[in-house]
Amino acid sequence: MSQKVPSDVLKTLGTHIAEKLTWGVDSTEFAQDELVINAKRDQLPKLLTMLRDDPDCLFDQLMDITAVDYPAKHDRFEVVYNLLSISFNQRIRVKIKTDENTPVPSVVPQFSSAMWLEREVWDMYGIVFDGNEDLRRILTDYGFEGHPLRKDFPLTGFVEVRYDESERRVVYEPVSLPQDFRVFDNISPWEAMTTVQLPGDEKATKQKLGTIDYRARAKARAIKEKKGDIGGLLS
Repeated sequence: MSQKVPSDVLKTLGTHIAEKLTWGVDSTEFAQDELVINAKRDQLPKLLTMLRDDPDCLFDQLMDITAVDYPAKHDRFEVVYNLLSISFNQRIRVKIKTDENTPVPSVVPQFSSAMWLEREVWDMYGIVFDGNEDLRRILTDYGFEGHPLRKDFPLTGFVEVRYDESERRVVYEPVSLPQDFRVFDNISPWEAMTTVQLPGDEKATKQKLGTIDYRARAKARAIKEKKGDIGGLLS
């Protein structure tokens, strides 16, 4: 697969942003044909305002907010903002870094769609957005424990949900993973079927028994059976 190359227009845009918005941009890079802006966390609202209103940018649509978790890093979370310019038909990504204790400035005043998007990121990752007045769970239940897209969250979760007929309501219980007792004999199913070597199994037993000539065996068996028939007629 050929690698995608950024267009000249996108390269010019990246240079323009890096030179004009140095107060809010740490660096710019290209992920194949997409422009990525590594931004300063404290300057995020001002930066997104400039990207929205600058006549050379006009990124007036916030399409999505998501995050990535790198537990081994000091700033374990990367928060990613995907922006769209309808006027220029261009997309860019703005990234900031934070840890699990440092809140991220909310961009709801800049983009009203960020209200629910920030709630999703908080629900899944536990990243707090300073200034979002409605930071409630949106994808999980209100009694849910933890944040399921963190890398240190167990795949089984902490509780399981079921409907209890006797109480006629949904109940929460600690996760239980019962497993039937099993016996593993580690024997190949082909070996368990028969003790006779089947055609095609020569490679499996070649080191133990050597190469087996099935044609010679069949010929010897036919001669033996023939001799047995003659002996029966003579007797």
